[in-house]
Amino acid sequence: MKFPYSQKVLEHFKNPHNVGKMENPDGKGLEGSPACGDMVAVYIKVNPDTKVIDDIKFESYGCASNIATASIITDLARGKTLDEAKKITWKQAAEELGGLPPVKAHCSVLAVEGLRAAIKDYEEKHGLITEKESTTEEVVKKRLKHVMNPLTGLDVIRTNLILKISVEDGAVRVVVDLPANHQFAPAIKEDIVEKLGSLWDVEKVDVVFTA
Repeated sequence: MKFPYSQKVLEHFKNPHNVGKMENPDGKGLEGSPACGDMVAVYIKVNPDTKVIDDIKFESYGCASNIATASIITDLARGKTLDEAKKITWKQAAEELGGLPPVKAHCSVLAVEGLRAAIKDYEEKHGLITEKESTTEEVVKKRLKHVMNPLTGLDVIRTNLILKISVEDGAVRVVVDLPANHQFAPAIKEDIVEKLGSLWDVEKVDVVFTA
């Protein structure tokens, strides 16, 4: 099925701005929509004194709308403070692009959520979040919904790859239904540790494989 994209959407799709992976970002956000297969990762560099986003990049996997909205949203966020960037909305992104087909509106939501996740990651790492939620199994499970299972392209919770989660005295233990020597085991472990290690009350993350 073809969708009527605006000229600006096509421009950003063919020549996206700020695309690529950032080495050693100050904050990183990964959002995915398993239903349509679209995913976006957002990376930010932040001035520690002014809290201005000095640099921002994204990686996108998906349709033209996904790539175009990630491109425009990173343009909008660059040079803004974290608080200003949080206020960027998917409607604002869609308007900047000259509109999106209704069926593709979720793509702009995805990019905005990726930006907000990157900002939250930065704030957690730098102790800027004042309302601190204690880490529970539900909090861990919510975080793990952002860890992808490379075997399927869906998250590790949805694909039942997580057998057990335990949280006790600042230590989180996650049991993964994969052999330790599986080709994707190191990447999954690294992603789990990254997603959970930034939680304010977590001191240790232990990822255990079934064999």
